[in-house]
Amino acid sequence: MDETNLPPAMDPAPPLTPPPPGPQRNPMLYGPNGLRAGWRALIFLVIVASIIFLISVIGHYVTRKLGHSPANTGPLTTLAPGLVASSALPFFAVILAASLILGRIEHRKLAHYGLPLRTPFPKHFWEGLLWGFIAISGVLFLIFLFHGFRITGIDTYGSALALSTVEWTLAFAAVGLSEEFTFRGYMQFTLTTGIGFWLAAILLSGLFAVAHFTNPGETPLGLLQVFAFGIFACVALQRTGNLWWPIGFHAAWDWGQTFFYGVPDSGLKASHNFLRSEFRGPHWLTGGSTGPEASIFSLVALMIASLLVLRRYREVRYPDPEALGLGTGLRGG
Repeated sequence: MDETNLPPAMDPAPPLTPPPPGPQRNPMLYGPNGLRAGWRALIFLVIVASIIFLISVIGHYVTRKLGHSPANTGPLTTLAPGLVASSALPFFAVILAASLILGRIEHRKLAHYGLPLRTPFPKHFWEGLLWGFIAISGVLFLIFLFHGFRITGIDTYGSALALSTVEWTLAFAAVGLSEEFTFRGYMQFTLTTGIGFWLAAILLSGLFAVAHFTNPGETPLGLLQVFAFGIFACVALQRTGNLWWPIGFHAAWDWGQTFFYGVPDSGLKASHNFLRSEFRGPHWLTGGSTGPEASIFSLVALMIASLLVLRRYREVRYPDPEALGLGTGLRGG
């Protein structure tokens, strides 16, 4: 064979150079899935504080412009539905706004934070509402059996009762919505992605109890019950998949003791309630100045309710696996 007709040898391919290494991310700030949960929670709190500060500045400016100053009413010892709703709804609006802002950044929905709004007040809400009224009624019935509670009469009648019923129903629906979404909404989901569901539940339930510390008439046993209520609400959240069940339970529990039975709620008494009641006996039985929330039977009721929820809803539905797989640079880490 004539070697002069052979094709020229192919030059060897040049060696591939590896791409330059990307910038190293600070492991204190970022985990394998993005910004760590603690920093996202801090961003959330900064947004909440900024919104509150902005509202305060605007309110102060408007007040000075109109020449009015807020009246000093002294310590609050009596609840009125208007006062309850006017304190619960604005704070819920602030938490909702902060959750929407971060939800847009993280590409998540309010449903991922426990508050699906496609059907406001869905079936779970009404179910929780029923359970909440039965639970507080059961607590008071047990106290009655131990001669610590009795109904002495009716406090409000006629058209005033009808109006008061509507007002207190709306007020405690606002309270349930505000407190549950504040302590078991965005913060519960975000901390769950960082430290796990139950550690987050314990931490936020502790903060829930601290938030009740300044209530007049509150006691250590009452604060323990508030903590237990937070854990119970987390059980319902995990098993039902969203906050509507605990929102309903919370609203009915407060409505039952404050308006329907006319007993103290975390040391506060209602105006224009339905029934007039009185307590007699040791504080472990009646709850003392706190009301039935600090009775030992409230803890028993919450434990029983937790077991019933676990039995009725056997699957874990929270957090949503779809939500855990979403996000941008701010997603869970």
